[in-house]
Amino acid sequence: MPVPQSLLVAIGGNATHPDSIRGTTEEQERVAERAAQALLPLIRSNNRILITHGNGPVVGKILMRMMLTRDQIPPMRLDVCVAHSQGGIGYILIQALENAMRRAGIERPAACVVTQVEVDARDPAFDAPSKPIGPFFSEPEARELEAKGWRMMEDAGRGWRHCVASPEPRAIINLHVIRALLDSGTVLIAGGGGGIPVVRDASGDWQGVQAVVDKDLTSALLARSLGVPDLLILTAVDRVAIDFNTPRQRHLDKVTLAELKRYQQAGQFAKGSMEPKVEAAIRHLEGGGRRAIIGHLERALPALRGESGTHVIQG
Repeated sequence: MPVPQSLLVAIGGNATHPDSIRGTTEEQERVAERAAQALLPLIRSNNRILITHGNGPVVGKILMRMMLTRDQIPPMRLDVCVAHSQGGIGYILIQALENAMRRAGIERPAACVVTQVEVDARDPAFDAPSKPIGPFFSEPEARELEAKGWRMMEDAGRGWRHCVASPEPRAIINLHVIRALLDSGTVLIAGGGGGIPVVRDASGDWQGVQAVVDKDLTSALLARSLGVPDLLILTAVDRVAIDFNTPRQRHLDKVTLAELKRYQQAGQFAKGSMEPKVEAAIRHLEGGGRRAIIGHLERALPALRGESGTHVIQG
């Protein structure tokens, strides 16, 4: 199957900043280089390609730095932290993509849009923070952090993480800019970290809020808003599994929308890892999308061709 004319690629935060690295700039550049090489075959001279990325590990570390220096430097609000992560991750990814395209003889402009996303100030998520971000901690470490004011949660059997509010994305504020850049042939990064969460204040002005929007849900919203039929969600695993980490574990190669919804309703997917990706795939197809694929970052083209990954179809 050829690369589609219009494609949205969502890269997971743990795929761009895996647990195996300390997080130095040089390490992140090497990871970005591998990501660029994986994405290069998807970048045709005439296709519209939009890349989103997660920011969970990075924004969590930004918060950790602020906790450690809060007595000397005033902490930033969480929406500003998201903006910082968008700029930093976007810069490293764009540079890696530009270098890869130059070496391959591909002449296309590349850009990153600092993207704001509207949320509802009355979203119940603000009263029940549930999105895990940042590094993993042991339970004793988590208890110490709770004593300092962080809300901690156990994340899919992998350890404890800081959790924050994650309201639903309602609209992409910068959509007209994103569409214009895509139509011009620009390889575009937007919606990083789910977008910077903003609300209208009493006077009608935009105001940032303390939250991190889920990148996968924003990706599904972007795809629907832009009329992109194919959503490729790239993460650190090859395929979606049911009965994960049990003797009955089974990977899904091709699954219908109805089957995936049944698995989701049965609680098969962990909230801190696969559940938002599954929910995004469901929303994409329910919103009129043609297909959604969940696969490994370094097997992007094989996933798109049907040789790898979990393929969600209407059925």
